Amino acid sequence: MRKPFIYCIALLSAILAGCAEKPGTSKETCYVSILPIRYIVQEIVGTDLNIEVLVPPGASPETFEPTPKQFVKLQQAPLIFNVGLIDFETTLLAKIQNPAKIVDLSRGIQLIEGTCAHGKNNGRSDKGLELPEHEHGHDHGVDPHVWTSPKALKIMAENVFTAIHEQYPDSVKYRDNFERLIQKIDELDARTRQKIELSGVKYFIVYHPALTYYARDYGIQQVAIETDGKEPSARQLAEIIRNARKDKVRKIFYQNQFPKSVVEVIAQDMEAEYIEIDPLDEQVLENIDRITDLITQP
Repeated sequence: MRKPFIYCIALLSAILAGCAEKPGTSKETCYVSILPIRYIVQEIVGTDLNIEVLVPPGASPETFEPTPKQFVKLQQAPLIFNVGLIDFETTLLAKIQNPAKIVDLSRGIQLIEGTCAHGKNNGRSDKGLELPEHEHGHDHGVDPHVWTSPKALKIMAENVFTAIHEQYPDSVKYRDNFERLIQKIDELDARTRQKIELSGVKYFIVYHPALTYYARDYGIQQVAIETDGKEPSARQLAEIIRNARKDKVRKIFYQNQFPKSVVEVIAQDMEAEYIEIDPLDEQVLENIDRITDLITQP
């Protein structure tokens, strides 16, 4: 009598194993280029998809190189979300066999072009586009840091939802999640504008110009120490320090992807505090709130 029983158990196990291996029963894996994008995608899809990030925490997108294993998995992913402006994205994603699954999230955002120098470039970029008079760009192309502004984040979220909805049109909950996310971003936008207006702060100093879109969208000036990956001349640095002392600017921000030693000496000369920020923090809404508080609070 034991043999039929054991046979039944074995048969049931085989059936269950077969069901577990059926296509479509496991989660699909989508890819994002940087951590802030994972937050946006995750807010919309919840736990329905695995979201893998190409650039790991603490790494710089400017020096990132994918592993062969990552590249193979990218070919298999149903969707790949990227900013669409970072050099490694362009190089890597040009090799993807199915370009239709690549989603450029900067689509629809008014991009900033030109030079990162503090000169105003006569209000125009190197491609003839109008720029706000306080703005700086990148003379090697377009400034990619769109995710640092709530206004741009809202457009990025809309681009994510459009791609998700096209891929999974039957899911109502994704629209609900998207609408909740948009409400959060709208609230952040209002908070950010109010804090900056009430503070009266005209500009802030940062080592690498990662907050260019944030500065443009909220009418505040970003003064960057590094331009085009180069240290400032002695004359430029002296002017930054002189103006900071005159205007009583007491903070210098630097990204944790750069060594803090580069700003220690400048901070001493300015009699200022040097403060670490991470524009690539995954919790992008909380991070913008934190950066705004650092800029606007004494």
